[in-house]
Amino acid sequence: MSKRTVLITGGSSGLGFKAAAVLATDSSSHVVITARTERRIATQDARIGAEGMVVDLASLDGVRKFAERFVDGERPPLRAIVCNAGLQNIGAPVVTRDGYEQTFAVNHLGHFLLVNLLIDAIDAPGRIVVVSSNTHDPSQKTGMPAPRYSGALELADPDGGWAGSDSESVAGRRRYTTSKLCNVLFAYELDRRIRGRGISVNAFDPGMMPGTGLARDYPLVQRLGWKLILPALTLTSRNINTPGQSGRALAHLISDPLLEGLSGRYWSGMEEIRSSDESYDPVQALELWNGSTEVVRNAGITMRPLGEL
Repeated sequence: MSKRTVLITGGSSGLGFKAAAVLATDSSSHVVITARTERRIATQDARIGAEGMVVDLASLDGVRKFAERFVDGERPPLRAIVCNAGLQNIGAPVVTRDGYEQTFAVNHLGHFLLVNLLIDAIDAPGRIVVVSSNTHDPSQKTGMPAPRYSGALELADPDGGWAGSDSESVAGRRRYTTSKLCNVLFAYELDRRIRGRGISVNAFDPGMMPGTGLARDYPLVQRLGWKLILPALTLTSRNINTPGQSGRALAHLISDPLLEGLSGRYWSGMEEIRSSDESYDPVQALELWNGSTEVVRNAGITMRPLGEL
């Protein structure tokens, strides 16, 4: 089998790194991992035999320049993109250099632009996996506030006020769960737009993963629980996993030949399940797509229309 490239954003640590390490053991895969800075990549790519590249998903122009460098690079044809990088800010909204709310910008908008810019570089049969979270689904009772989708333009606006009367802590967590809903909406809308091109698109829930950096902004007691108590539950709980367990499941979605052609699905680990009821709303998914396109254009970046509906 000829060698092909797998691109994983946020691949220098946690879930992305564990998935990259699994995929890098396959001699037919050239794995590219990204991080926000050279320091975060340093030595990690060499550890697993991957190629490291820098991209700041909070900067739309940075994403555009990264896509240009990636396409111009000398590497095997692109087989898969894993939209994995993400963050959670607890407290007041953080504003990107583009003027957008950071959680929405990194977790959704940067990946939306990246995939649109690289879609033509993917060789069929190809795969795209968008990493979401079960926190996007209120029925899962994760303890996180339910997402509150209010339109892409308002979600991008750090002063949009869409979180209403939430406290700063609740608003920060709601921004996260809403961005994870956007991940699923984006995956399903992308699947609808590129059907027939030989590229599958799926959303993935890695489960709760203690040991990652998502809880770094939490109060001390919650951080201690995340670090000391939750790891023990990975032995007994269905949806609390180590990064290694979830990394193997994510790599499985990219590499298993039996999954070829399966698209528009939602996976919890290695099990296909239903996502939230709201995530199947095509009107909302279309609004997210069109609104995200407008946000990108407002930043001065032109995208070729992809399967306009």
